Amino acid sequence: MSSLLFPLRLSLQVAFCATVVTILIGIPISYVLARKHFRGKEVLDLILTIPMVLPPVVTGYFLLLIIGRNGLLGNTLFALTGHRVGLLFTWYAEAIAAFAVSFPFMIKATRASMEMIDQELINASYMLGRSEFQTAIRVVLPLSRGGIMAGATLAFARAMGEFGATIMVAGNISGKTNTVPLSIYSSAQDGDWSGALWMVLALVVLSGSVMYISNWLGRRASIG
Repeated sequence: MSSLLFPLRLSLQVAFCATVVTILIGIPISYVLARKHFRGKEVLDLILTIPMVLPPVVTGYFLLLIIGRNGLLGNTLFALTGHRVGLLFTWYAEAIAAFAVSFPFMIKATRASMEMIDQELINASYMLGRSEFQTAIRVVLPLSRGGIMAGATLAFARAMGEFGATIMVAGNISGKTNTVPLSIYSSAQDGDWSGALWMVLALVVLSGSVMYISNWLGRRASIG
């Protein structure tokens, strides 16, 4: 059981951080996609959500090109600081990978929820003298809260279970980057079926709980 504590803590830490960033970035982007009309909108949606259908290792490969020492972000940080900042093989890289694969779930759920809002309610808010920002805060966000919360819980569950992109950018270093999915893989490779079983059960229970909450929020949103 002691071997489960670190991977579980790390998985929760990575998933929580990835989900917080997903919410902060996902809500305004979802609003733009749902309520604005501009050329290339669906292309932007495709780019943001394509990790849903790509193999995670492909997403991990693209992340290597971005956050690697000689990648786009690595070169940018070097130009700004004069130092090569190493994000690879750290829990920060795991959080970035978890964000990349979970972000599409937030976008899909939140955008759909915002698109379902009756335009007459938006127009009424404008007629009362509220600005677009005030309308977004007081009308759009409250009416789409069910979709936002469902998207966030789905994103959290996806981040908890991430494996392919994570192992590409963070490896599987015991006591440093071994999340629960990576630890399950290692235990199975080593023939430690008992240890793998405990981690599988923990992940199933946690993921099942998150999915139950997501479904409950979705039902509440449809009723509301």
